[in-house]
Amino acid sequence: MTTTPSQTIRLTTAQAVIKYLSAQYSLADGVRRRLVPAALGIFGHGNVAGLGQALDELADDMPFIQGRHEQYLAHISTAYAKASRRQAVLAVTASIGPGALNLVTAAGLATVNRVPLLLLPGDTYATRHQGPVLQQLEHPTEADATVNDAFRPVSRFFDRINRPEQLLTALPQAMRVLTSPTDTGAVVISLPQDVQSHAYDFPAEFFEPRDWKIRRPLPDLEEVDDVARLIRSAERPVIIAGGGIHYSDAHAALEALAGQVGIPVVETFGGKGAVTKDEWWQVGGVGLEGNFASNTLVKQADLVLSVGTRLTDFATGSQSIFENPDVRFASLNIVDADTRKQGATGILADARLGLEALARALEGHSTAESWQETVHSEKAKWAPIRSQWLDADTAYRPEDHPDAPVTGAVLTQPQLIGLMQEHARSGDTIIAAAGGPPGDLQKVWDATGNRNCHLEFGFSCMGYEIAAGMGVRLAEGNNDNRVVTFIGDGTFLMAPTEILTAAQEGLNVTVVVSENHGYQVIHRLQMNRMGREFGNEFRYRTTGGSVAVDDAPKARLDGDYLKVDLRQIAEGLGALAIRATTAAEVREALASTRDTQGPVVIVVPTVPHVDLPGGDVWWDVAPAEVSGQEWVRSLRSDYEKAKSRQRWFG
Repeated sequence: MTTTPSQTIRLTTAQAVIKYLSAQYSLADGVRRRLVPAALGIFGHGNVAGLGQALDELADDMPFIQGRHEQYLAHISTAYAKASRRQAVLAVTASIGPGALNLVTAAGLATVNRVPLLLLPGDTYATRHQGPVLQQLEHPTEADATVNDAFRPVSRFFDRINRPEQLLTALPQAMRVLTSPTDTGAVVISLPQDVQSHAYDFPAEFFEPRDWKIRRPLPDLEEVDDVARLIRSAERPVIIAGGGIHYSDAHAALEALAGQVGIPVVETFGGKGAVTKDEWWQVGGVGLEGNFASNTLVKQADLVLSVGTRLTDFATGSQSIFENPDVRFASLNIVDADTRKQGATGILADARLGLEALARALEGHSTAESWQETVHSEKAKWAPIRSQWLDADTAYRPEDHPDAPVTGAVLTQPQLIGLMQEHARSGDTIIAAAGGPPGDLQKVWDATGNRNCHLEFGFSCMGYEIAAGMGVRLAEGNNDNRVVTFIGDGTFLMAPTEILTAAQEGLNVTVVVSENHGYQVIHRLQMNRMGREFGNEFRYRTTGGSVAVDDAPKARLDGDYLKVDLRQIAEGLGALAIRATTAAEVREALASTRDTQGPVVIVVPTVPHVDLPGGDVWWDVAPAEVSGQEWVRSLRSDYEKAKSRQRWFG
């Protein structure tokens, strides 16, 4: 029934928020769906009587998922939105003080990655009758400051609701940002504890269903012609595909252009899997953790067309990968600032529509046969290297890696990836975010054939991964499609608690843990830039003076590896947990648990310090400019020489 402007409905602020969110829909390419289909949260005194009561009363309209840590609940929402191609998001609520601040990291992750995230943190009292309340920040000179102001620099939209009627403008603005391809990121509606329970006579029409169209900006044909001319004049063009390909559903358009014109396509972390077909021009990951073939081609390129990417330093090798002195740049992006990076000739448009327009403008054009032969050749050189590293049936030989610690592990991390690649089917998704796993997947994972690779590397946030598996599973309703989170033991020990939430919700997610005894990717960087290990491996402190005794000699963390039973931890949190040591055991663990109801954790010991070969790309991480350690001075000298490869573009 359509309401008239004079009709009102009396609701609390919290009830109005939930009722409004329940009636919002996204509309993309004619597909209509709930924009906010559910909420997650943890209750405290700052939200239990307000949002908690509203979620209870309106539970039929807004289902609620209980969690263990606010940050990871927000990561579930971010991964859900990413897997939903930014067309839906889960709301997340937290109490005031530390509960709210636990969401700040997740807000930063969503905003950096341009993924919608809706946060509803409680805030301290607006009325102030109570004096300073529990967990309130008393700022000496800014009386209206609360800890929730920490959200401002990491959010795309922030509003504090000090009166119920402010929702009439705040909530529509929040929905606009959540559904804007250019402006999206973390949206924070800060809700003071007392105001959540205050009532107001809201216009009834405010709660009628509303559609929010996710727009596709059309390309300017003059800009398309400018970029097409650059491609026609280029002898060695390369396309760098980013996450915008996924959000625009531009895979087919990208593949059509690359095949038609004969341009090799390389992928950023966010763009991993942008090409779904195994074609000669599909080359794989680029940049610091890219493969030899991709990086060699980009170094030779005289034209780089970036599509839907921010071009961070991992992709550009801190601006050192573009070695051709005559290289030029073009860009297709929905964000104006990104069309201008590298001094590029830009097309400001939706990725799919822009690629389709470029294909029309380039009809009849093809790259030279010599460049295509180069692409074939570089792929052929890389293929056996990749296969050799992923081969789990060739026994690991300790004598080939004399510096690797002896731990009893018989598989390397690359071999573990090879086993997961062997198991992966079309429709499956593998997830990684920080440490060694995302870099290794970027380098060697074959995401063609819809063996999806969900990488969060804009913020490189440890703790995203297990939660992200749950978010992807909630977005991917087909349990025949497996969702696998791939992490190291460092990430597992940082954030295992949402495994219990997965068990509570009966979510079919699999976590594969590479147990290599530490933060090994940073250990590798540390050895390359500092010269010796310090504080990155999981070791006992050797006997000697306590760190708490001022005058005693201090023992270091250089004893034996910590004895931790990761399988038992996972089992205690409600997962079916398996420890698999050999290739045969890993195969059996993956095969036997594919259809298991609820979370599965497979712990695999891997040999520390045995890494995939580098991508022959430099990264600007500077050793100390002065040091009393001679080896640090040597590393600094090497750094200064390598730094000369950096160039400035536009």
